[in-house]
Amino acid sequence: MIKIVALVSAYNEGEQIAKTVNSLGKIPDLTRIVVIDDGSVDDTSEKAREAGANVIRLEKNLGKGGALSKVVKELDYDVLLLVDADLGDSAVEARKIIKPLIDGDADMAIADFPKPKKKGGFGLVKGLARWAIERIAGARMNEPLSGQRAVKKSVIDSVGSFGNGFGVEVGMTIDVLRRGFKVIEVPTLMSHAETGRDIKGFIHRGHQFLDVLKVILNRLRD
Repeated sequence: MIKIVALVSAYNEGEQIAKTVNSLGKIPDLTRIVVIDDGSVDDTSEKAREAGANVIRLEKNLGKGGALSKVVKELDYDVLLLVDADLGDSAVEARKIIKPLIDGDADMAIADFPKPKKKGGFGLVKGLARWAIERIAGARMNEPLSGQRAVKKSVIDSVGSFGNGFGVEVGMTIDVLRRGFKVIEVPTLMSHAETGRDIKGFIHRGHQFLDVLKVILNRLRD
């Protein structure tokens, strides 16, 4: 039997984490749901545990990449399902990216989201990420920033660890492709909390742009 473990990194996601875990629980193939509470100061751990997840609480916030790197080596799995904590009820759509790995059609499958319901940024971060992946790894990706992905253990073992900051996904995609693994994107109906065109949203995207740029420069130097 293939062991499929869902791994959710969460920081102060008390409002959404229970919905996300409950939705993941509707996926029949999942062996286990693990939530990493990455140093939250709210009730993320309690809500996740009440919803039925195994919770690993980190006392210090490590960021998504650091949290994933710390925990993943302790897990027993064949396929790792990486899911963001704010997917809510749409998390069940992750079943669509598990299937290609079970069928042997891919080594990593990435969720392709529908068009956002509201205007966010101007596409600078996504455009930079898309250009870099094509330039460095030779693949054109529609969703270069998507954190929702199913990955075989052999791929994780080959990559070694996750990067830091908001460049985790871009770095991972480049590393996986350059190692010769097959990566596909799968259309889904997933949705998550969207940042708008306000000060908070622009600050977030500014940090994201810099982190992605750092990852790209590091990969170009490799």
